[in-house]
Amino acid sequence: MRLTRFRWWHIDEVLPIEADLFGAEQWSAAMFWNELANGHFYQVATDDRGVLLGYAGLAVAPPDEAWVQNIAVRRDAQRRGVGRLLLEALLAEAARLGVRSVLLEVAADNAPAQRLYAMYGFEPIGVRRGYYQPSNTDALVMQRIED
Repeated sequence: MRLTRFRWWHIDEVLPIEADLFGAEQWSAAMFWNELANGHFYQVATDDRGVLLGYAGLAVAPPDEAWVQNIAVRRDAQRRGVGRLLLEALLAEAARLGVRSVLLEVAADNAPAQRLYAMYGFEPIGVRRGYYQPSNTDALVMQRIED
């Protein structure tokens, strides 16, 4: 597996993954364009043939905090360490910038993702009721603080 910077030409490759994983709550091409235009830190994971396996993004609000914008891994690439590698890259970027607090929102019914985040020191700090639309799914807000 290889991590590289998420570029505009990856947008067309991530949209089918978004549609498959998130359905009606998927991000649009315009949302990804906006993330890149705002200079947020985004990475893609590819296999040895260059096939995109997943992607992740981090919005940094120096000096105090950063937000994990998204982490997504193709279904056929899940449970192979792709999400872990992407999360580690986001956390390394936050550390490089000296940001102590990293936050994220995760669907309240996504126990596998919550377990992954907990392994990296994220703890629940709140709930956003009906955050994900149109499903009206709650989001668990999790935070990791570096000492």
